[in-house]
Amino acid sequence: MQKPSALVLPPHGAVAMRIKSSAANSGERLSQTKSMVIPDLDTPPKPMNRHRRNQSQHNVGQGLQLQVDLQGEYLHKAKISDGGKKLRKNWTQSWVVLCSNELHFYKESKQETLANLKPGAKPDGVDLCDAVIEWTTEKSSRKNVFQITTRSGDEFLLQSDDYATISKWHDAIKKTVDRLSSGDARPGGGKATIVRSNSTECLPRRAYDSTKAKAKESKPENRRSLMFKLNYSASDSADKNGVKSRLKKFISRRPSMKTLQEKGLIKDCVFGCHILTLCQREGTMVPRFVQLCVEEVERRGLDADGIYRVSGNLSTIQKLRFLVDQEEKLNLGDSQWEDIHVITGALKMFFRELPEPLFPFRFFDLFVEAIKTKDQKQKVQALKKLVHQLPKPNHNTMKLLFHHLQRVLTKSRQNLMSSQGVSIVFGPTLMWPELDAGNMAFNMVYQNQIVEFMLLECVEIFGPENK
Repeated sequence: MQKPSALVLPPHGAVAMRIKSSAANSGERLSQTKSMVIPDLDTPPKPMNRHRRNQSQHNVGQGLQLQVDLQGEYLHKAKISDGGKKLRKNWTQSWVVLCSNELHFYKESKQETLANLKPGAKPDGVDLCDAVIEWTTEKSSRKNVFQITTRSGDEFLLQSDDYATISKWHDAIKKTVDRLSSGDARPGGGKATIVRSNSTECLPRRAYDSTKAKAKESKPENRRSLMFKLNYSASDSADKNGVKSRLKKFISRRPSMKTLQEKGLIKDCVFGCHILTLCQREGTMVPRFVQLCVEEVERRGLDADGIYRVSGNLSTIQKLRFLVDQEEKLNLGDSQWEDIHVITGALKMFFRELPEPLFPFRFFDLFVEAIKTKDQKQKVQALKKLVHQLPKPNHNTMKLLFHHLQRVLTKSRQNLMSSQGVSIVFGPTLMWPELDAGNMAFNMVYQNQIVEFMLLECVEIFGPENK
């Protein structure tokens, strides 16, 4: 059979994707620090809101010219939820193709092309209308993983060992989702409601969004709306059994979320809570969980090989997180936390999931300017001045952590951790900009430099630990 010389293209085509395939090593885990590779920054940066530390910093552009191109790419895929029902994670290699409003998965060898598919062969498709795309480090120990959550509650993970490859796919899918959400590709231009899965796993950290906070505060309007409907329906027909009357009475007397929180019946979680709010709630200047982790690591983990660099078991870390959020009595010396890397992993997760980092957003540019100072003494004084301007809980927590990390360095011969290795781990964990203009690589360099310099000059900047 002769191959067709051209493809008939629909008006709403798929995003053109021509990406070189990369070698996939499915067994590789993040057990050691990788060298940083600064990507090509020839293209002018475009601003984008930052939602999490590992999220792609490439801008989701407006007015993207769409073309149909059935060229695809081999990526690793795992379906972890089907309509909200959790599935066992099983990674497979799939040929992925992005169409106008769907993502297709094929089981084809590298030598075959999509033009050679047998007639009637149907690929697995993912509807991208109202989908949610986000980078994740919690759902898999692999690197470069992002998650697709459909409005029906299905969840997929896509991964590639090559960051440039997976980043291009993330951006292209995100652009398609944004285009569909804007109503350009939906009949009538309307928007459907996003249905998220009922996953109990933690969602990635996101930047604080005041509009979302306002949306949550406006929930009592739903109660008033329901009361109006009940009044309207009650006037239409007689309520013989008094069901509607009792229901109206129950809804009107139901306490609000704010009232329950004020009475202490509902408490905020520890992970993902603003550090000022958490310390105020606990009546401390350093979060108790941070203190417990630091004390436990110093008691039995300073000599551990690759401390803070080696990742602990993710499911055990999540179990520890759950107990902390439930405010259960915590004993980190218990046998179930025998692996010290579980405790260090939970501590890093605590800092990563803060809605505002330990280095507050408004101080990010100030610290970057201070680290650029060439004179050593002036640089120390500039950073010292900024540190003392921080809110008290941030200052005290930072002081405790940096003195602790300095003690980690005193055991560098045993744990094989250098100041550079510690800064690579904690740079992006403790500070990130509120808005990133596509300078992720450069920001990481400054983040690491700031943490390393403050670590080496810890006593000069923070003063003695007992003061």
